[in-house]
Amino acid sequence: MSRAYLRRRLTVGAELQTDGGADVRVWAPAPARVELVSLEHEGRAARTLSMTREPDGHFNVFDPDARPGGRYWFRLDGERLRPDPASRCQPDGPHEPSQYIDPSFPWTDSGWKGVGSNGHVIYELHVGTFTREGTWAAAAREVEELARIGITIIEMMPIADFAGRFGWGYDGVDLFAPTRLYGTPHDLRAFIDRAHALGVGVILDVVYNHLGPDGNYLDEFSPDYFTAKYTNDWGRAINFEGPPAAREFFVQNAGYWIDEFHFDGLRLDATQDIKDASREHVIASVVSRARQAASSRSILMIAENEPQDTRIIRPRADARNEQAAGLGEAAAKRGGYGADALWNDDAHHAAVVALTGRREAYYRDYLGSAQELISCARFGYLYQGQYYSWQSQRRGTPALDLMPHAFVTYLENHDQVANSAFGRRLHQLASPARYRAVAAWMLLGPSTPMLFQGQEFSSSRPFLYFADHKPDLAAAVRDGRVEFLGQFPSLKDEAIRRVLPPPTDIATFEHCKLDLTERRSHASAYRFHGDLMALRRSDPVLARAGLQRPEGAVLGPGALVLRYINREHGDRLVVVNLDCDLDLVPAHEPLMAPPWDARWRLAWSSEAPEYDGQGTADIDTDKAWTIPGGCALLFTPEARPHQKGASEEAPYK
Repeated sequence: MSRAYLRRRLTVGAELQTDGGADVRVWAPAPARVELVSLEHEGRAARTLSMTREPDGHFNVFDPDARPGGRYWFRLDGERLRPDPASRCQPDGPHEPSQYIDPSFPWTDSGWKGVGSNGHVIYELHVGTFTREGTWAAAAREVEELARIGITIIEMMPIADFAGRFGWGYDGVDLFAPTRLYGTPHDLRAFIDRAHALGVGVILDVVYNHLGPDGNYLDEFSPDYFTAKYTNDWGRAINFEGPPAAREFFVQNAGYWIDEFHFDGLRLDATQDIKDASREHVIASVVSRARQAASSRSILMIAENEPQDTRIIRPRADARNEQAAGLGEAAAKRGGYGADALWNDDAHHAAVVALTGRREAYYRDYLGSAQELISCARFGYLYQGQYYSWQSQRRGTPALDLMPHAFVTYLENHDQVANSAFGRRLHQLASPARYRAVAAWMLLGPSTPMLFQGQEFSSSRPFLYFADHKPDLAAAVRDGRVEFLGQFPSLKDEAIRRVLPPPTDIATFEHCKLDLTERRSHASAYRFHGDLMALRRSDPVLARAGLQRPEGAVLGPGALVLRYINREHGDRLVVVNLDCDLDLVPAHEPLMAPPWDARWRLAWSSEAPEYDGQGTADIDTDKAWTIPGGCALLFTPEARPHQKGASEEAPYK
């Protein structure tokens, strides 16, 4: 078939054609010869087709007999059989043949408009441990309940296929192939279609900073996929400055997930190790391609960046306009990368210290003070260029002008729960009352909150590091985990090291699977989180909190107030006290003053008995306030009884 009549979505991979057969294309400048080997059902070679080499190192061939579900290899230089680097499915794992996939699917989400950048509650989910079955089909059955309690976006941990029976997903090697461990590609599509039907968006965690150590054959097709120019925390650095085809492999992967699976955005893992000195940084290219693939749908692009580089979420510079103005290429490079939000580790670290008092390792530059919690709510990052003693250098970049919704705040995520000896949840490490108070600070705060799976019902299940590897890698993984945890002095205790759960043991993985019956047995915790999400969704001021910076003040040791000023619906007051009972005498903090011609009404308390709290005494906000210890309170304004001679209208309206 003439290539002029072929229709392709990607520049590489095997793509079935509507009138039969498949167009197969691979970038492979390293081998002199590439053949397509199609297999019969028994795995025997049914046909071998010689592929045509193109000038830029691509090879292509049309397989007229290809059918959905068929298997195929690439044979390099007449010797090595290798799977397709852009395989859409690896049904038997990354060392086995690839499968022809028909991406057509009976989508029902034509009316879905996507997700905006504000007003969300994100839920980080690991498919393999979210349900006992560990599949997309089983997870799909739970989305309705997530929607009911107020989750608006599911953030799915990485799913690119990887070696072994279990893992977190960050060692993926087949970037276009949803892992066979969780089901078929259509099972994934069905999950997303179901989520959209329930009003829930789904974004995907993707890894463009390294590939896993087992099953990665890219360098046999071209060593230019990798570079020795940069170092990397997890493996060989990916080469985004070399041949365009190598860079394009990763850029078009971003668009692929949005286009063929209807994902509502991406979470870019560890972007500090996505190193690129090109005129347009590859992160900007990834963001742009994802938005192009979404077309009229709105998507959410989130990044993790340990050095806290806010360029990632600043608008892209228009290079042509910059140069036309005579500012040149250097000015164009100062533009941002166009993403929407960043994970906020500063907020997490401050909250954990506030709850546990432990300041080991990377927590040592945090005090857990009321002022830190206020600053995180108002400005996102605490470190915006100041000296950071843990790293003996400055950390962060300016963020004072960014709106709160641009920061994703969490008390738990996969890394932070697992960065401990036994993967315990934060509610197990803190007092119940203080945990509820800080959870309310997050869920009633202005940043975009994120819950980690099971947090909503105070899961008793840990989340540990687990990865299934062959024996030689397994030993290195175990040693590496012990070395990593060694940054915490308490975990150097030999008594602790002897009982650390081995990451390569399947029992470690199985122990992390959620027990969803705890939604009932932990009903008070489940109601607590659900009520907070309902408040955030239904209250007209809190629903738009991410679009304004609240005012804030320290009330006392461990106590703070956040005030949302809203002329249309009235102000909201969030008071958090992590210390003992606080008597505000004198009550000289002006943020506590009532709105014009109104008084404060207690609308919600974290100490309500339905949350297993101790109850909340009456607070007469017209007299001396007493703020109970270990609690969070939400106040809304109510009109005062009309007084003769009083103005009926606030003067600022």
